[in-house]
This record gives sequence, C-alpha cells and structure tokens, in this order.
Amino acid sequence: MRLIRASECRVMPWKNGGGTTTEIAVHPPGASLDAFDWRISKAHVGMDGLFSSFPGIDRTLSVLSGNGIALHFSDGETTSLRRDSAPYAFAADRDVEGRLLDGPIDDLNVMTRRGRWRHDVTPIAGPGPIEVSPRGRLLVVIACSTGWSVATEAQRANLEMGDSVLLEYAEEAVLTGNDGGGLFLIELWSDASR
Repeated sequence: MRLIRASECRVMPWKNGGGTTTEIAVHPPGASLDAFDWRISKAHVGMDGLFSSFPGIDRTLSVLSGNGIALHFSDGETTSLRRDSAPYAFAADRDVEGRLLDGPIDDLNVMTRRGRWRHDVTPIAGPGPIEVSPRGRLLVVIACSTGWSVATEAQRANLEMGDSVLLEYAEEAVLTGNDGGGLFLIELWSDASR
C-alpha cells in the first residue's frame, strides 16, 4: 500500500494553460503530459473554457464539489455533470467546452493511453466497511471526505480529504469511513490487446 497525501501532490499548469491541476498519480512516475500511460488528477475549474486535448487518451470526469459543469462537444453532443452524476467517460481528443453550472467546481480526471491501459471509476458512499481486492489490477482509492481508514494485512492508514492510497495487484484492503462521506475507487489495468 502506498499512501499519497494531498499535501504532497504536484500542482502543475493545464496543458492548455487555462488553469492548474493537482497530479495525484502518474505512470510512468514523473511522465510528462504527452508521455503518460495513465494519470489521475484533480482540478479547480473557475471559469468556462475549452478542455485540453489529449490525443490517444481515454478520460473519465467526475465532479467532486460545486454545482456542476455542462460539456458541449463539437459534434453537438452535450451532457451535464453534477456531484451526484455517474463518472462520465469520453475520448480526451474530442473537442469539448466546459460551461460551469452556477459557480466553480473541483473535478477528478482519470486518463489512460488507449491501447495500453484501461480504467474504471466508481464512487462509493460510506461508512463501510468495504472490502476491495485488486484482482490483478492497480487500485487507487481517493478520499472525498475526512474520516476514512484503509487497512491491509500489513498496514493501516487514516485518510484526510484528498488523500489517496495505491493498492498493488494482490493487496486486499478494507475501507472504513466514520462520517458516511464518499470516496472514489479507480481500477487500472494493462490492455491485453496491445
């Protein structure tokens, strides 16, 4: 189990220069925005604007706080995301504009390089206990509230809001929340078809 404290995460500019993002985890470690296989980040979105384009990348977006965002794709598709919406998956090389729904938001972005890695994002409500098993995959748990703990056979960690834990391929864990708040469970796996 690798604990990733929110205070230790790298803050960097958006690819399009329109804001900043907090990088939670990236593979390979230290990879640039053009060279990652997978990347998990959080962003504060304070104004409407175009999303950065990431050719060859699949993306899942979830709203963590705020009233939400409407996504307007250049092909005419539109969708609105709120905190209670399911995570929304789309190709990150599609042209899309985000329009805030009455104020700023914080969002969670999970991105994987198409043909190399895949991902799934699941919101989970507390308090637990919730047993998770990677089943040959990488799992990343992100706390959206305080009061969560993660316990494996060898370790235990208390999570504050924004903290994360990376669980390796065979490392089972039990998640317990004291306040009934939520977290996100992100599964990452190598694409066998490459």
